[in-house]
Amino acid sequence: MTKITTVNPATEKEIRSYDLMSEAEAVERLEKSHAAFEDWRELSHKERAPYLTRIAATLRDNADELAELMTAETGKLLRDGLTEVEICAAIFEYSAKNGPDVLADEERTHGGEGKRGIVTYQPVGVIYSIQPWNFPLYQPVRVLAANLMTGNGCVLKHASICTGSGLRLRELCIEAGLPEDLFQVILIDHDISDKLIEHPKVRGVTLTGSDGAGRHVGSVAARALKKTVLELGSNDAYLVLEDADIETAVKYSVMGRLYNNGETCVSAKRFIVTDKVHDDFVEAFVAQMQAITLGDPMDEATQLGPLSSRDQLETVRDQVEKSVANGARIMCGGEVPDRTGAYYPATVLVDVKPGMPAYDDEIFGPVAAVIRAKDDEDAMRLANDSRYGLGGGIFSKDEDRAVELARKHFDTGMVRINSFGAADPNMPFGGVKDSGYGREHGGFGMKEFVNVKAVFLP
Repeated sequence: MTKITTVNPATEKEIRSYDLMSEAEAVERLEKSHAAFEDWRELSHKERAPYLTRIAATLRDNADELAELMTAETGKLLRDGLTEVEICAAIFEYSAKNGPDVLADEERTHGGEGKRGIVTYQPVGVIYSIQPWNFPLYQPVRVLAANLMTGNGCVLKHASICTGSGLRLRELCIEAGLPEDLFQVILIDHDISDKLIEHPKVRGVTLTGSDGAGRHVGSVAARALKKTVLELGSNDAYLVLEDADIETAVKYSVMGRLYNNGETCVSAKRFIVTDKVHDDFVEAFVAQMQAITLGDPMDEATQLGPLSSRDQLETVRDQVEKSVANGARIMCGGEVPDRTGAYYPATVLVDVKPGMPAYDDEIFGPVAAVIRAKDDEDAMRLANDSRYGLGGGIFSKDEDRAVELARKHFDTGMVRINSFGAADPNMPFGGVKDSGYGREHGGFGMKEFVNVKAVFLP
């Protein structure tokens, strides 16, 4: 492949083609980023902050254009694209406001006589960011904002289907005043990407993607002794406990399963429902999922747009078919509509058991897997019966008990109580087990790729 061609998944029409870069061209972009980093690192955190604030304003000024571009490339609802732009602006503003304090030098003591010591957080160089397509702006921004504040440069390899969004992000950063070479976007294949990881001027690697991609990138980086942050897939469980308010549980379960067309790593995917409330939940949940309007993502009335590509549609279809072949039952949806575009309906599966893709794997689309639990204790056991551990949720009228379960027993990086949401600039984002390691947001991402340097004074 020498070109990348983006395709609108709603219309199946080509948008634009881009030439792939050679290894030499990619390395040249990396070296330019490193050269810009040498100057950028000399600025104080307070001096870097206004650049980020201006980028936030520039994103908001171009929100309509960005949302339309993301919708065209990935099929996300236009209103979700507008929300994504606002989240990105908020991340830049959070980093600008909080970065100087998060990254400030710390006074410590050392030695038996309490001699003075300093802990300082210094930038390390160029961070290589490999990002997926489901949030074309947000995925690169959460790496970029944190590392710009830290003082690092950034080179982005974006998913091919949203190439235009990645390139436009860089243009807007430059328009906002960011040094032109500090943030680079490269269009390369996987073989060149592996070589770039090994390049001595890459000082850290971060990937958002599948656990398979994480294993590959993590192993390549480990051989080159590069630190990584990996935010990988999940099949997040949402528990409906015996005392749950069914109306609340159904409302946020529908929202959590269909947000961003169901293509979200931290979306609700497995619904573990206690026997006491199982039938009532399923009846109400199926009714609301059946009523979802599938259609043009540019139309305000549409509640569910197409999947990101024909390949993604086929993957979801196959996962559902394999689950049904192993005993799952379709309560609604489950049939690919006869229409142009990568459309898949809101789908609910019940009688989901281990050995099915709907139980074991991540279905990256609008498919809900309902799993019956004997009681609350069994529900917690089933939730943790997964190789993943990114997020999850608990529905219960006893908030204190739900918090205790979340704190001590739910083996994930994030837990929602009686609600659903994707990310917040002030709260850490990341997982455990096969969902990866490292944290972004909440100030934690600013310290992932720094030299935590100890200075000892006499």
